[in-house]
Amino acid sequence: MKKIGILFGRERTFPMAFIERINSRNTHDIVAEPVHIDKVIQGAGVEYDVIVDRISHDVPFYRSYLKNAAICGTAVINNPFWGSADEKFFNNCLAVKIGVPVPKTVILPSYEMPPETSPDSFVNLAWPLDWEKIFDYVGFPAYMKPFAGGGWKNVYKLHNSEEFFHIHKETGQLVMLLQEEIVFEEYYRCYCIGGKYVHIMPYEPHNPHHLRYTKQYAPTPDKIQQMSAIVCRLNQYLGYDFNTVELAIRDGVPYAIDFCNPVPDADRPSIGDDNFEWVVETAATYAIERALTHQPGHDNLTWGEFTKRSMTREELGEIKNEVLETEE
Repeated sequence: MKKIGILFGRERTFPMAFIERINSRNTHDIVAEPVHIDKVIQGAGVEYDVIVDRISHDVPFYRSYLKNAAICGTAVINNPFWGSADEKFFNNCLAVKIGVPVPKTVILPSYEMPPETSPDSFVNLAWPLDWEKIFDYVGFPAYMKPFAGGGWKNVYKLHNSEEFFHIHKETGQLVMLLQEEIVFEEYYRCYCIGGKYVHIMPYEPHNPHHLRYTKQYAPTPDKIQQMSAIVCRLNQYLGYDFNTVELAIRDGVPYAIDFCNPVPDADRPSIGDDNFEWVVETAATYAIERALTHQPGHDNLTWGEFTKRSMTREELGEIKNEVLETEE
């Protein structure tokens, strides 16, 4: 029997519908249920062939549990090792290298020193920074926001350098991004599941949360194809199984604004009935696919193209030989 688990927190509509949808399919030897944890022993496998993770970004204990499960062969959606490594500034850097348009962006050191550091810890950092070149590159208006994490916490729209210096003081020990404002004609939020299933949703980020999915646009088939290709390319390089990409259309060009959302909103009251039906149905389909292809005791994680291409064939061969020698 192949078992699919979902690990979640306060949300209820998506996890329960996901479980029900899988079980209602009556796929031979596949069952879904909420993950149950009563102990975590190092190097010991868990009872789930596939786990969909919806909460470990907020609970370090869960993240460690998932890493242990993964190293024992569980297919975790999303890869918990990559989730621990990724952040928004790297996302933008990667997008530049793979030809995806993104806003001009710089990363800023925190205004206050991190704990357990002193001025001596920053001998390599020029201060003040070259603010003139930074502001010339990004331009104003601009947005300042944390370099990692989700949501709209600590996001500021800045109109000039005076506002920047005033607000930067208030960000304390947060590491921030300064990012060009993209004045858009249309805006979309796009689910991507399995690096291949894409659902494009008109979205208005300036609306109250419960009204953001009520905007209506009519993209052409060519624009839908262009956006879908961008969404797939980003997720295939990053290695996310379940993610959203936000695209702002300026002068006909889709700019990737935010694409580090590995636990995207999937709550029925928030995203609406049609979007909810798509994400439940597609997530169930993909989880079953992963269960059917699961190989016990093997690495069943998704690794992005960036990670895979950073290792040479020779290194892969050496690692494989080391593993075989250890098993003997």
